[in-house]
Amino acid sequence: MTLIVDSTGKPFADLPAGGRARADSGWGGPGITQPSYSSLFPYEASNIQTPEMGQWFPYIRSPDSEINQFRDRMVARSRDLARNDGWASGGITRILDNTVGAHLRLSANPDYRSLSMRARGFDATWADEFRRAVEALWRNYSEDIEHFNDVSRQLTMSQQLRLALRHKLIDGESLFVSYWMPERIGVGGARYATSFMLIDPDRLSNPYQIVDTKYLRGGVEIDDYGVPLAYHIRRAHQNDWYNAVESMEWERVPRVDEDGWRRVVHDFERDRAGQNRGIGVFTPVLAHAKMLARYYGVELQAATVATIFGTYVTSPFDPKMIESAMDSDGEELGFYQDLRADWSKERPAMLNSVRIPTLAPGEDIKQVNAAHPHSGFGEFAHEMLRSIAAALGVSAEQITQDWSRTNYSSARAAMLESWKTLSRRSADFKVGTATPIYACWLREAMENGDLDDVLPRNAPDYIEAATEYSRCDWLGVGRGYVDVTKEAAGAVMRMDGGLSTLRDEAKEQGRDWEEVLHQRALEVKMFKELGLNPPDWAGEVAAAEVGKPEPTPQPQ
Repeated sequence: MTLIVDSTGKPFADLPAGGRARADSGWGGPGITQPSYSSLFPYEASNIQTPEMGQWFPYIRSPDSEINQFRDRMVARSRDLARNDGWASGGITRILDNTVGAHLRLSANPDYRSLSMRARGFDATWADEFRRAVEALWRNYSEDIEHFNDVSRQLTMSQQLRLALRHKLIDGESLFVSYWMPERIGVGGARYATSFMLIDPDRLSNPYQIVDTKYLRGGVEIDDYGVPLAYHIRRAHQNDWYNAVESMEWERVPRVDEDGWRRVVHDFERDRAGQNRGIGVFTPVLAHAKMLARYYGVELQAATVATIFGTYVTSPFDPKMIESAMDSDGEELGFYQDLRADWSKERPAMLNSVRIPTLAPGEDIKQVNAAHPHSGFGEFAHEMLRSIAAALGVSAEQITQDWSRTNYSSARAAMLESWKTLSRRSADFKVGTATPIYACWLREAMENGDLDDVLPRNAPDYIEAATEYSRCDWLGVGRGYVDVTKEAAGAVMRMDGGLSTLRDEAKEQGRDWEEVLHQRALEVKMFKELGLNPPDWAGEVAAAEVGKPEPTPQPQ
């Protein structure tokens, strides 16, 4: 019997477990049948008496309590999956190729309207001049063949950013530390002292692996408001035996120096408020991915076993005949074996000079069929991959690279949906990692006077208007086309209808709209100089030029 009480603690009635109230229980009067226990739970999600919910009691914890103490285990499993599972590795590659790509280009876009409120001379013309100058300086810095932008001098800035995004996807976070290295200027060949080091997030941890405290969460030192103040970084990875001493030494790196120079760029995707460390994209589907990888191994083993049990030849000699042949000193069995050899040797069957195997009289070929563990392997694996693809934010076709089931409409719809997620991931990474790095370098460039020629008089210092000066966008990989003709025609219609601009369309394909225009003008000029018939779009440009009035001659 189970006692049910009301909010005051007064018992309603005694009910048998899982049963309904009796008619005379006092719940609703004689003759009224009351609902079962499920009525006590207004939401099915709160029910504790069903088989699905009865043993499901997760804890309520803070995000740091859920992540930090289990982070190393989750990250190690995610990395192992990305190393050894082709689908997981391919999924990460697809995301990287559709966000950062091979090159991430700066598109400076200073907020001249906000700056114009501080001083005169900030307008669209100035913004264009500033953009051209700062982009040229950034290209020389980020693509320096000596890699002075990298503390280890191994990677360009685009390569560092791609690797950082890989860390963010698999490990859950990316971590950059900026260094001031004036010794490299001049003699070393560097133009700027600012240099960056990409840190493995494993090295970000509490000193001596102590548990989290109020002001120290997974190596991140915070204040009462949750603002990161500093980061505690190991001098070497915890499992580097050859750096055993350094692996037990931590360096406290402030987030911002006393003069306001950014030292640490820590970027991760937040799922909850108050979170200080991130989780990788595979975390929700790690169990599914591991089970699928094991299932592939079982399927491969089954295929291997099936090939071992191949074909065999049966003869008319049954066991009794063989026993009789053995009793006669093997004369009869030897006679039969000689007969088989003679038959195959003296009566070969030839077809177009190719010999065909033949059987002796009475022999037959049979085959052993090994039982297959699962006849619907392909469909099952496809459904499992769809679950993984949903967690990664891409389509299943992008992971498997199998487009045999896809037509134009479905491919376009899948790409549009995945493009939204990819665009969001790309935007988050640019805002969280790429732009702070650019802003850190831009401060040195402006304080060195490299941009004084394009700054108006009384322009505020960088530190006074850092947000306005460092406002920018980044051009990564283009979205591409499913049907070039249809989508290119759509782009033209959007621009002609005033729903889009050349800048928007070029950006969607990873191009700089001004470079497109300059290149088109150069090509029209070359067509004219070489006496070639220009393409249709060049003809329209030429027609527009013909309609212009002739310039008025100026006196010499």
